[in-house]
Amino acid sequence: MPTRPAPPRSILLVKTSSLGDVIHNLPVASDLRRRYPEAQIDWLVEEGFVDIPRLHPAIRRTLPVALRRWRKTLLHPATWREIAALLDELQQEAYDLVLDTQGLLKSALLTQRTRLQPAGRRCGYAAEAAREPIAARFYTDTYAIPKNIHAVERNRWLAAAACEDVIDTPPDYGLSATRPILPNGLGLSLNPGQPYAVLLTATSRDDKLWPEDRWRPLIRQLIQQGLCCLLPAGSATERARAEHLATSLEVEAPHYLQVLPPQSIAELAGICAGARLVIGVDTGLTHLAAALGRPTLALFCASHPGLTGVYTGAPASTPAINLGTHGTLPDVATVLLASQELLSQGRQTS
Repeated sequence: MPTRPAPPRSILLVKTSSLGDVIHNLPVASDLRRRYPEAQIDWLVEEGFVDIPRLHPAIRRTLPVALRRWRKTLLHPATWREIAALLDELQQEAYDLVLDTQGLLKSALLTQRTRLQPAGRRCGYAAEAAREPIAARFYTDTYAIPKNIHAVERNRWLAAAACEDVIDTPPDYGLSATRPILPNGLGLSLNPGQPYAVLLTATSRDDKLWPEDRWRPLIRQLIQQGLCCLLPAGSATERARAEHLATSLEVEAPHYLQVLPPQSIAELAGICAGARLVIGVDTGLTHLAAALGRPTLALFCASHPGLTGVYTGAPASTPAINLGTHGTLPDVATVLLASQELLSQGRQTS
């Protein structure tokens, strides 16, 4: 009878991007901590998203990678120095388990460059399960996880298979200790105790945007109910769009509708953590709000929410709703009804 491998004492998670995918991977860190309480867990992640794993108490350290930036500067000597430094860092510590839940060639190549303990393993999806089948060639152990399940479940099932574990608990994102950041601390004008909604109107693709003329009646209703509406905006384009939306509404009390100055992901997590309601398009911050346990309404215009929508399975107490799908934009009436349902549920659980 084959002997079971010794419990890993050092684990590296490989999930570099995107923001939503990184958030969907947080429950894996919780599962590994529950399974191996003494293990040290690190995370290889795109530099722009390092704030997310750092929010999880089980993560010892993050290893930033800059693939997105490097692709644009491959001819610069500084880029190759940074790449060499990363490859050197991947050799500094020998891991018992390296788990690639991304399943892409880029993540598999990084996984392959890690240093292992003598009995260490590099684990990932089997070719028929990986997003890019060639990735499976770079693992020592592969697992055929179904593709037709939500990303949160796929990640957890892969980790469970690699660790001979059984998933019998709801997903735990490890974000319960994230403290709300009062918007007043950001230089915004809110009355003390003013309830607010976070409206995530921006996304990386124009086809994922919910039309401005549909946001307006939603914002008006939320303001009529006494909610201040906060619009995060990162890039100059996003800020211009958010400010145009805010200006077009001509709100009598300006503090009820405010465009946020640029924030870090950690700061946005704190803002979302204190929100009465979060409504957003298909963007990583919408997934973050749901992971934080806030009432979350996700609006899908160009993608299917079944496999990568906000995860409504857990936490069980988190009200979350996905509306719309590829080619079918959520209509205003449905969004208004769903927002009222979430506000009602939020009041009952608060």
